[in-house]
Parts: sequence; C-alpha cells; structure tokens
Amino acid sequence: MFKAGLEIHQQLDTKKLFCSCESYLSDNVQGEFRRTLRPVQSEMGEYDAAAMMESVRKRTFKYQITENSCLVEMDEEPPHEVNKEALEIAIEVSLMFHCKIVDEIHFMRKLVIDGSNTSGFQRTALVGINGYIDTEFGRISIPTVCLEEEAARKIEEREGQAVYRLDRLGIPLIEITTGADMKDPSEVKKIAQIIGYVLRSTGKVKRGLGSIRQDLNVSIDTTRVEVKGVSRLSLIDKIVKYEMERQNMLIELAKEISNRKISTDKFKIEDITDILKNSESKIIRNGISKGGRVLGIALPGFKGLLKSDKFRLGRELADVVRVLGIPGIFHSDELPNYGISAEEVNKIKDFFKLKDNDAFLMLVSDPDKAKEGLKYIIERIKAAKNGVVPETRGPKDDGTTEFLRPLPGKERMYPETDVPPIQIDSNILAKIKNSLPKSYDEKVNEIMNEYNLSKQQAEQIINESMEDKFKKLFSIYDDGNAIFRTLFNTIPELESSGMDVEKITMDILEKIFQALRQNEIVKEAIPFILEDFLRTGNIDFKKFKVLDEHDLEEIIKSIIKLNENLLNKENIEAVLMGKIMKEVKGRAEGSKVNEMLKALIKKEEK
Repeated sequence: MFKAGLEIHQQLDTKKLFCSCESYLSDNVQGEFRRTLRPVQSEMGEYDAAAMMESVRKRTFKYQITENSCLVEMDEEPPHEVNKEALEIAIEVSLMFHCKIVDEIHFMRKLVIDGSNTSGFQRTALVGINGYIDTEFGRISIPTVCLEEEAARKIEEREGQAVYRLDRLGIPLIEITTGADMKDPSEVKKIAQIIGYVLRSTGKVKRGLGSIRQDLNVSIDTTRVEVKGVSRLSLIDKIVKYEMERQNMLIELAKEISNRKISTDKFKIEDITDILKNSESKIIRNGISKGGRVLGIALPGFKGLLKSDKFRLGRELADVVRVLGIPGIFHSDELPNYGISAEEVNKIKDFFKLKDNDAFLMLVSDPDKAKEGLKYIIERIKAAKNGVVPETRGPKDDGTTEFLRPLPGKERMYPETDVPPIQIDSNILAKIKNSLPKSYDEKVNEIMNEYNLSKQQAEQIINESMEDKFKKLFSIYDDGNAIFRTLFNTIPELESSGMDVEKITMDILEKIFQALRQNEIVKEAIPFILEDFLRTGNIDFKKFKVLDEHDLEEIIKSIIKLNENLLNKENIEAVLMGKIMKEVKGRAEGSKVNEMLKALIKKEEK
C-alpha cells in the first residue's frame, strides 16, 4: 500500500546559527584549506552505513573561505551562543503546526562525512513535537520540528576531491517532518505547498531556488525510501509516481528471483582483464591503460533481470558504483555493445561456465576500488530477493531518481557537548503564541474575499508565492480576475511558446495595469501588449488603442461576410468571436464585440 511523508528544510533569513556572520551566498573567496573526514563509532560502538560507504570513496575536501565565514565554520573554534531569533522562528513555526514545544532545547551531532560540514557532523535540535495539519485529505501529523545548521555549498567535484564554499555553512534551517500519512502523489505536493505557505507566512525565511528543499519518504511495502533534496515543487508528484513504479519493479523482481529459485548466497569476484585487454571499448581500454583491472561476477539464473521490458536491476547496480566514483557497469543483458564484441562476450561466458539462463556483470577501475564496488553490488543483489531496499536517492530533472547512499540510521546521532541546553522562556513563548500569522485556510478565504476569486485561484496564488505581487497589482487596478489571468494564464502561455518571460518585470506589469486604469487600453489587449513587448523590447500602448465603434463594426461585418456560409450553423457566434478577437488584437472589449456581433448576425438573418 502506497504511503508517503515529507521532510522539508527551509533556510531562515537571519544571521548564522552559531556565530554572528551574515547568511548570504558569496563569490568572494579569500582563502582555502583542506580536510579529510573519517567515520566514527556511535556511543554503542556501531558505524553508520551511509558514513561507511562515503569513506570508501577516499576523497579529500577543499573548503573556500568567504568574508561571511569565520573560525566557527572552519571548525577551528567552538560554536557561539545559539541565534535567538532563529530559535524563536522555529518555535513560531512549531506552534503554527499545533506542536508541543519542548521544555529544554538540546543540540545533537548528526554524523555527515560527505564533506558538507567541516566538522564531520551537523548540529540539530528538537523544538516541537506531536503537531498536525488539518487538510482536505484529513489530518496530517507533524511528529517533529527541528532547528539545524545548513551545509556548506558544493562548488565542484573532481577526481578524489570535492570543493565546498563556507558561505552557506551555518545558515539556520528549520526541518519539518510529517508522518507517512499521504496516500496519493498529488496529496504529497499539496501538503508541501501548505507547509511552504506556513514557513513564508513568518516573513523570516529566505526565498529563491535552493532556499527550501523537500525530502520525500515513499513506501509501497513498508520499506522506506528517501528521495533527498527536491527543490522544485512542480516535480514532487512526478517523482513520487516514478518512485512507485521503481519500487513495484523491485517487488516483482523479488518474486521472479523466488520463482526461479535463484541462490544469492555465493558470488565470486574474478579478474577477466586478459579477455578484454584488446577490446575496442574505449571505457575498457582507458581503464586498463590507467592501471585498472576488469573484474566481474557470474549471476546464475539472472538472464533478463538486469535489463528487459519488465526489470531494470542493472540500472540499480550501476547507480551504486557511480557513488564510489566508478562510471558504471557492463552486463550481459545489454552486450555485445559499447565496443565489446560478441566474441568477447562468448569468451566471458565460457570463462564463467554460464548456462542459457545465466548472466554476468563486470566493471573496470582501480583494483581496490573495483573490488569495493563489486562488494557493494553483491550486497545489493542479495538484497534484491527482499524487494525494495531502504536507501537514500537523489532527484533528476526528468522526475526519476538515482542512488545516493544507504539510509542513515540511529548510529549517526550523538550528543553535542559544545552547546549548552537552552531553557524555553515562558514569556517569549506566550508572546509568540499571541502573534501567529494566519493559517493556510484563513489566508485562502482572505484572498477569495479580498479579490473576488475562487478557492482554486486563491490557492494557486498562495502556492506559487504570488501574494505580494498580486496585492501590488490589485492596488493599481481592482480586477482580480484580470490580474489572475495575466499572471497564471497569459505569461505561462507566452513562456510555453518559447518567449523569455523573465523580461516581464513588475515594472512592466504595473505600467500595463496603470494604462488599464486610465482607460488607455482594455483587458483583452494584455496578451498582445506583452507579446509585442517580448518581441520588440518596447511597450507602445498606441498600437493597442481602443477601436471606435464604427471601425469595430466594419471589422465585424467583414468577418461575417467572409463566413456567411456558416451563419446557420451551431455555435456560429463562438466561431466568429474567435476570428474577430484575433483580428482586433485586443483593441476592443470582448463584451462589446459580442454585443455587436449578435446584433449584426440578427440583422443578417432578417
């Protein structure tokens, strides 16, 4: 049964969490240093699986110092006093989700050795618990609201090294976690929109791409898969649908492995470099020339499971080794191909003594890395017999996802010893409670009433963060529907036709609605004015001056005459209206055109 939950991370528009540095992105690099990070044991003596996999990559990290980073971000100085403004915002958000505020704030260290934090961990604190949102889908639980520090910004990835910038490190983040209460992809998107509004309503969060990120927890068989770092709301339902398809494929794959009675207990890694040392494959040749070896394993009974119309296990395995810095794998379900000949494929099959229903896979890399890669592949193949594997995946632009790392566990959490506990002040708590912003539903009703719009229109304004823009334009021209059509219909249609709508600034829109208020143009002219502006770079209202009644009548008469053979047909008025409005190009009101058209058609019929 499908179910999903969300973890939403929102940057706050304050100074950094543990120092007084300003929180903005900077290109002013003033120095750099390098670090190597290693996994450490938890208090119970265990290692986190995600950290262990990261350690296999054996990367070093270069950190770029900016003017808004200090010794705290460099991990050369303990954290300063916690940013009180950020903490109060976290309390405000928690209360808007009906959470119980904890009596005392305790920061924890969350192990991360991917280089995103110089210390090798992220500081995070629980602020609110046991909250909820009431929605049209029912009550959605909010188990936790946390306050934590943002990661460093990755600038580039090189062979054996990742480059991070410290400008972003330490920006306060609020993390809101929902329960796995959502039962439909569209529901996931809507809940993300509601949470986004609650965060924006504080007026104290950063805006723009990357300032808010959604992690999606998706399950169809009780096994949780986390899709991390979705920054575009428009992709959420698409990602969820693709992830459901992927998980269904893995469940069917497990059934097929069981039906075929395939054993996944023993796999032997073999060196098959000699078979391929003269291969035409560029990847194989380049790998061997750099000192790499071609290692492979036989997969008895796996023919057709690595790649077919139904199964795509090969793609899953390739994703695993890419994380280790190995470009990919070759497997028998897609060979001969990629410069590997049929003769070479047959030699490999003979080497492994494969039968008709067997398969093999191989990769080329540094010998040690290749062995590590195949060990992870073997573990992933063994896990395939159980269906969906708990893991963390990353989103792609097409809505599909890719493997990032094993799902982190409790082993990565341990107490923060440099930040003392913070007692919650009851007076501050009461003050925040008495000044909470409007809820999502209250804001929807307010917009509906203020601008005379439908609920769907009001929700779209909120979901696309257009409240301020809409309010400004309405103060110039008080027709909510005209403004809505411009923002949510006309401009997107121009964009879909290939035009650069980024040029349509608020200044341009204000001029157009001022011209409307002064009766220089009519509403119908807006699409034509904007299109003309995008083509010419200028706004010329004279081109769209309202036609006088005589000229308009002549245009209508000419179009009726050209289409007189259609006069007795059904819906003729609608057909002719479209032709007339296209001809007048926004220089007449639709109601006026319709009135004149009806009168002239009636006259013709007599």
